Amino acid sequence: MKRILIPLIAAATLGQISLTSAAEEGFKSLFNGKDLTGWEGNPDLWSVKDGAITGVTKADPKLTHNTFLVYTGGPVGDFELRLSYRIVNGNSGIQYRSKVTEKGKFGPIVAGYQADFEAGKTYSGILYEERGRGILAERGQKTVIKSDGGKHKVEVAGSVGKSEDIQAKIKSEDWNDYVVIAKGNHFQHFINGVQTVDVVDEDTSNAAKEGVLALQIHVGPPMTVQFKNIRIKTLSGGPSAKSDMDLLQGEWAPLEIVANGDKAPQEALDSIKVRIKGNQYFVESNNSSQGTFKIVESTSPKKMDVTSEGGEEVPAIYEVSGDTFKACYAVNGAGRPTEFKSEQGSDHIFAIYKRKGP
Repeated sequence: MKRILIPLIAAATLGQISLTSAAEEGFKSLFNGKDLTGWEGNPDLWSVKDGAITGVTKADPKLTHNTFLVYTGGPVGDFELRLSYRIVNGNSGIQYRSKVTEKGKFGPIVAGYQADFEAGKTYSGILYEERGRGILAERGQKTVIKSDGGKHKVEVAGSVGKSEDIQAKIKSEDWNDYVVIAKGNHFQHFINGVQTVDVVDEDTSNAAKEGVLALQIHVGPPMTVQFKNIRIKTLSGGPSAKSDMDLLQGEWAPLEIVANGDKAPQEALDSIKVRIKGNQYFVESNNSSQGTFKIVESTSPKKMDVTSEGGEEVPAIYEVSGDTFKACYAVNGAGRPTEFKSEQGSDHIFAIYKRKGP
């Protein structure tokens, strides 16, 4: 019997967040709706219009660097931030756990994590590190940021949805709701109730635990950006939130394997051990193997794509509950399963695993 044993990631998808129905208990307003009290930036670029913080650039003078409106009420660490934004032309973003690096000719220059958005159709919702490591998650991605020989490495661990589907929910030149959640080294962005990225930053030498909050005006063509209903809730401290990849790390053992309708004997199951490190799997058995995998949690059933060390690609589905998960793999070129079962001649392998250790 051909064995392809890939443990699945314990899903922790938040799904959609409804801003209109979510309780506001514990949130503090950061903007009085009248003036820029509590904020600091270039008054030639930033003002309050129609009850919204408004940033406007013109063709002349032309900006030579990105500039920011910085919240002066103290640093942010673990928090949930909610606001509404509107943009016409150009690019902007919400800086958090950031730092002011210099005053700048056109106002404060800020470096750090950014919840990006734009008037275009590519970058809204991504996690970008301004003046740092660049894009840490493209829209729709679940990523883990690793340290690799003194440099950072972005590992794609799964998906929260298709980029084009997320973009379809974003309104052009109209108000959109943005939510940013930062807890420990775990970061999540949402636009109009749809999750856009999910990031765990394990690059400890670069990962920021706290810093300033700021709003961006980007160099480029003349633009207008507005923010309103800005409020924040401090989240309780504690250990960093575990990502799906965190939950997966360790050893797993098969409880049951069925291939083409035939169950594997217990002695065969007892000889198999699966170890996970990052997005790599290692199968120790009489016929050891290894490879990598990716998951997509936004589908039903959830999808998994496995690539063996030899380059063989195996489509699969999975379901997880606690320390037990089940998966169904398609081998020999068969189509991705739609049910958790294996019948004679299906070329589907159904497996149930149990966690052995952390």
